[in-house]
Amino acid sequence: MNTQARLSLNLVQLETWVEAAKSRSDQGSLPTYIPQLAMVSPKAFAVQVLDCQGNCYLLGNADLRFSLMSVVKPFLLLYMLVELGADRIFAQVGMEPSDYPFNSLEQLQADGGWPRNPMINSGAIALSALLPGPDGQTRCQVLSDWLNHWGGCSLQLDYDTLNSVRSAPNSRNDAITTELYHRGTISDAIAAIDAYNHICCLSATVEDLAKLGMLLLQPPQPSWIEPCRQVKALMMTCGLYEASSRFAVQVGVPTKSGVSGVMLSVIPGWGAIACYSPPLDDTGNSVAGLFLIQEIVRSLNLSIFN
Repeated sequence: MNTQARLSLNLVQLETWVEAAKSRSDQGSLPTYIPQLAMVSPKAFAVQVLDCQGNCYLLGNADLRFSLMSVVKPFLLLYMLVELGADRIFAQVGMEPSDYPFNSLEQLQADGGWPRNPMINSGAIALSALLPGPDGQTRCQVLSDWLNHWGGCSLQLDYDTLNSVRSAPNSRNDAITTELYHRGTISDAIAAIDAYNHICCLSATVEDLAKLGMLLLQPPQPSWIEPCRQVKALMMTCGLYEASSRFAVQVGVPTKSGVSGVMLSVIPGWGAIACYSPPLDDTGNSVAGLFLIQEIVRSLNLSIFN
């Protein structure tokens, strides 16, 4: 990464890109299968950029909290790799991208009950089965305490969103969990899906999320270097579901999205971009978030392939 690119971001530039991104948000729509997510303001917006030199750029509502949803998946994976090791984890889930949607039962069945990767629902449910604790709330607390400690952030369980998830049962996730159980990938279906639902309903601000991103870029211990590398690689190849390969070619930074409208990009040697804008495209990625990250990365020459 060249020094000129690292030094070129300024608040005026960021404001210009943010306004352009926000103007595109009406091209997306709010998800309806989780009632709480369908109730948020489509105009809600926040972004924070942290770079490796300690510079911070923030625009939008800094106090806005949102559910992480699938953006928790890289950090569930990080916890598992650090605590249990790669051999154990990659015996549970694969490393292969999927051309199917993030909640595809068909992909799981075609693969014999073995989840393609940790960034889709089947993979994250399988890893949630490995969290310690007797129930979903306990397992979620273990993960959030660990992330808050190491990331210096303040993740909290959003009970309103959790209750909303429970009020509208997700037949796809239920079917995925049942398939994992019948194929022998997990041993306790109820505990696994309960833990998964809890961790997806952890809430954060863009500051919290940017700090978590920096955890992947600046591992706190030497033993974390390889797990962080593996997480970033899987974010690059699988983090945006079917759009992952296209985004890798067109933009080229490890990125993860969630259906709440949250996005996180981590750029080795440069920094982290955390963005929240709820309207989604057809793939389930934030319209404004995708545009904003693309503009920042292209304008500042930040692709890891440059």
